[in-house]
Amino acid sequence: MKETLKEAIPQPEPFTPGLTRGTVRQHAYQLYRDKLNHGTLTIEDWVLAEKDLVQTLQTEGSLKREV
Repeated sequence: MKETLKEAIPQPEPFTPGLTRGTVRQHAYQLYRDKLNHGTLTIEDWVLAEKDLVQTLQTEGSLKREV
């Protein structure tokens, strides 16, 4: 089985208005505790963490959905 390594990058700016890098970083660290022991997060990890955070905030009613 061929294994591809994904290159780790610094945290990108959030694409969702109203979210800061710090809130996304905290949520990502809660989601990916196991990955952080082996290295840093990829761009896909950051994007998925931000999407998950937005979904969580919308469910709780803390973030209004823009139409």
